[in-house]
Amino acid sequence: MIKKYYDLALNAARHRHALRYLCLLSFAESAFFPVPPDVMLAPMAMATPEKAYRYAAWTTISSVLGGVLGYGLGFFLYEFVEPWLQQSHYWPAMLKARAWFTDYGVWAVLAAGFSPIPYKIFTISAGALHMAMAPFVLASLLGRGGRFFLVAFLLRMGGQGMETRLRASIDKIGWLVVIGIVLAGCYQWWSSH
Repeated sequence: MIKKYYDLALNAARHRHALRYLCLLSFAESAFFPVPPDVMLAPMAMATPEKAYRYAAWTTISSVLGGVLGYGLGFFLYEFVEPWLQQSHYWPAMLKARAWFTDYGVWAVLAAGFSPIPYKIFTISAGALHMAMAPFVLASLLGRGGRFFLVAFLLRMGGQGMETRLRASIDKIGWLVVIGIVLAGCYQWWSSH
């Protein structure tokens, strides 16, 4: 099923309305869709490197708006969403996201931008746990923006070979960023006690 959506996203990246599709994909992925927007952002950034940062900006804005939808699902409809989550492959990730929120608060949303755990899990969790909206939006902008601008920068600078290397290393990069954010959160906690 994921492969079908992945192929669909790659074909959409070549379409004349690709930016619209990228925004729609980015919005949907933040709340419920399984395919990350990187699969369209990457080929679009390589095809027109001079627009790579513009694409990253639109991807970030759309992702954060979709994150607000996911937040709303968690805030207002969690009791209806939870049974579906429990029966899906997302449930272990949901439990991990909740643990991250308990341990790290808003830092969990920032880490979610780079984490291999689907961002939609964090958006729904943030709403279900009634996280304050302003820190949620700010952390989403920084986390998701950091990720998408990094992708745009690397593909703009590295060209075709970079896409292959980035795809092979994206999980490792994501976990390194998550570890860095966790360490920063631990340092902040330690220094305040």
